[in-house]
Amino acid sequence: MRYYGAMRRAPPFVTILGTTSQGDININMRIFVTGATGFIGSAVVPELIEAGHQVLGLARSEAGATALKAVGAEVHRGELTDLESLRKGAEQSDGVIHLAFIHDFSKFQENCEIDRRAIEAIGSVLAGSNRPLIVTSGLAGLAKPGELATEDMDVPMDFPFPRISEQTAFSLKGVNAAVVRLPQVHDTAKQGLVTYLIALAREKGVSAYVGDGGNRWAAAAVADVARLYRLVLDKNEAGAKYHAVAEEGVTLRDIAEAIGRGLQIPVQSVSPDEAESHFGWLAQFATLDLQASSAKTRERLGWQPTGPGLITDLHHMRYY
Repeated sequence: MRYYGAMRRAPPFVTILGTTSQGDININMRIFVTGATGFIGSAVVPELIEAGHQVLGLARSEAGATALKAVGAEVHRGELTDLESLRKGAEQSDGVIHLAFIHDFSKFQENCEIDRRAIEAIGSVLAGSNRPLIVTSGLAGLAKPGELATEDMDVPMDFPFPRISEQTAFSLKGVNAAVVRLPQVHDTAKQGLVTYLIALAREKGVSAYVGDGGNRWAAAAVADVARLYRLVLDKNEAGAKYHAVAEEGVTLRDIAEAIGRGLQIPVQSVSPDEAESHFGWLAQFATLDLQASSAKTRERLGWQPTGPGLITDLHHMRYY
């Protein structure tokens, strides 16, 4: 039986919040959320509060603190590089959702190392307590080109990317860790890596894809992703891997064409040899096939995405 926070003395088989099965009690918890004011975090925080949880949100700035207070969250001042602030936030909470990541891809390796240290710092507080740690990861490097990544897949030994959030979380001794693997998360303002493709297309005056543009990226609307994090928290299954995937794969050619329509610029293919010169740091992603299934996530959590598709959001966004 799982108990959290100040309500650990709840009697067996009582549903305090939401629906539960024998041996599981879903109790109002105080959750420390890193990245609470970010794109996904700003959707996760009100989702948790609406479900009855308390949120302690990490905020770097006064503006971030004000935004958290406005939705009913408590504020914990600090940042991802301040490990002591992360430990203190975890100490005050019944569980942690780790969403923060520094999205400066010119310093990708450095920021991945910051992420690793942050997860280890949080884990050092949660170890041995059964308090859940939900860590955010991605889909890159899991499956072979043309193959759907599934929840059963482990990160391969020859993983080619420096971001090792998932590997770090599952290596922590005595920590009740689960992982949410993200696709391109979108609304009409942001769309994951697609946001950078839009900026590049605006700069270069052409919306491009590599080769025939047949490689695919999985996607999901941000509201659906926020709901998934809440369901993962309520399930609290140690060692679980979940896919926040609504669309298994949208072709890069379709994405480029949607961007071209929005910006009213030409759409063209670039050869693999030209990819690096055209896309810069984005070239390492522009050629990837990031298809994924969420069949087991839906089955285990009853998660049913209802939001618009990626192309629909790209069609309705304001480009200027």
